[in-house]
Parts: sequence; structure tokens; C-alpha cells
Amino acid sequence: MATLDVSSDTVCRLIELAREFHAQEAVVIPDEPDRPADDWPTQILARHGEDLTLEEFRSIIADLEPDQQQQVVALLWLGRGDFELDEWEDTLARAADEWTPFTADYLIAHPMLSDYLTEGLDLHGLRCD
Repeated sequence: MATLDVSSDTVCRLIELAREFHAQEAVVIPDEPDRPADDWPTQILARHGEDLTLEEFRSIIADLEPDQQQQVVALLWLGRGDFELDEWEDTLARAADEWTPFTADYLIAHPMLSDYLTEGLDLHGLRCD
């Protein structure tokens, strides 16, 4: 069975913050950005630099170890349907290969992040209160 080293409570807080952040009218993340894939989340999120919700989200991610950050990314991919639960080890390996110090921005740049993380937790048999 696939296990998580990142606390489900932490993931649930990230889900709450993602919902709050994406519910703001000023947040617009295009489906097909004009910028290179590595740059567009940073450029878009730069407009929200003073946002307390975004700051808390980034802080929580920064406090995680890289392998825990990779697990959150893997949960996103799992919940989005990119991988199946029985591919968890492969999902983690890919997340490790693609890890950058900009994990928080990568995650929050997904407008459906809260749904994807919720689904990823659910596939692991975990739920938020």
C-alpha cells in the first residue's frame, strides 16, 4: 500500500488555502499560457505577492522537506488522473526528477488544485475533516 510521509493535516490545510486563493476574483490563471511552461506560474503569481493566503501556502510548502513537497505534487498528479494509485512509486520518482524550489508556485498555479489534492488523498483512503 502506498504511504504518505507528508501529514494529511498539512495537505488539508493546503487544500483550504488553495480554495481561498482561487476563490478570489483577481486570480486569473490561463488554461494555455503564452509564456514558457517554467515561467508562467511565477509571472502570474507575482501579481499576488502581498496575498496573505498565498504567503501562508508558500510558507507551508517551504517548511516541508523536498521529498514531502514531491509527495504533494504526486498527490496533485494522482488526483488529476495522470497516474493510478498502483503507480505511486513511479509518480514519486517523476516528482523527484522534476522537483524545483518553486514547488509552491507550481502547485498553486493549478486552479483545480484543491479538488486534485482532495481526490489524491481520497485514493489513499484519507479525508479532510
